[in-house]
Amino acid sequence: MHIAIVSMMLFFLAGMSYAEELTIGLIPEQNVFKQAQRYKLLGEYIEKKAGIKIKFTILPRYGNIIDRFKVDKMDGAFFGSFTGAMAIEKLNVEPIVRPVNLDGTSTYKGYIFVRKDSGIKNTADMRGKKLVLVEMATTAGYVFPMAYFNKHGINIDTYFKEYYFAGSHDAAINAVLEGKADIGCAKNSMFDRMARSDPGVKNKLAIIAESAEVPSNGLCVRKNLSAEIKKRLKDVLLGMDKDAEGRDVLKKFEAIRFISTAKEDYKPVFDIAKSAGINIKTYRYINK
Repeated sequence: MHIAIVSMMLFFLAGMSYAEELTIGLIPEQNVFKQAQRYKLLGEYIEKKAGIKIKFTILPRYGNIIDRFKVDKMDGAFFGSFTGAMAIEKLNVEPIVRPVNLDGTSTYKGYIFVRKDSGIKNTADMRGKKLVLVEMATTAGYVFPMAYFNKHGINIDTYFKEYYFAGSHDAAINAVLEGKADIGCAKNSMFDRMARSDPGVKNKLAIIAESAEVPSNGLCVRKNLSAEIKKRLKDVLLGMDKDAEGRDVLKKFEAIRFISTAKEDYKPVFDIAKSAGINIKTYRYINK
């Protein structure tokens, strides 16, 4: 998907005039069209309540958001937990809010899963099988699996028949469901979101391992963003659940409310990365 096409899809309320405009990046957590639709109403709500023009841009790859943040002069981004940790280290961004999921948590976990009929029960059964990951800049879709396999003395280059990157969490889940891969890795929040519309996700898949909890995809902004704009943006998001229109938008966004977040909330991500042998400051996240 060309970035320009997705950006055009995410210009909201083009006929209105605003004193400020913010460019906010999005990671490709799921199919880009679904991702665009999910954030569309949120952007419109922010524009209406804060009086700030919002331009969302979905990046085609997870790691690209770090490279593109400065090049595209972004004002902020809804980073995943690992891209958020990288942005804190590499871009000195400031985390401000993150959503509370429908299950009441503001975190998610990484899953390693298989089909229930695969006969795979543990790492010994995985030898010679096909593994699907998400992206090298994701906690659930790469960093946690690497930490898990390191713990079990597994080198993915030699242990598996093949491994590849699906590009998004929903694509990795579907790959295992459809028999294109034997073992998959993805975040539990996407797993649960898909299961709400397709019971086969939980009926056909078994969880082999899960990670510690890490922050849900949060909004981080550049350090030098105007304090007044930052406050307006944060106040609107934190107050959404107290407003009928806001609650309706949150429901469609599949969240209960937004809460404040900070750099300290990312400690579990840094811990998982360390277990995976990854130095976040120097990590190169280009997929093989």
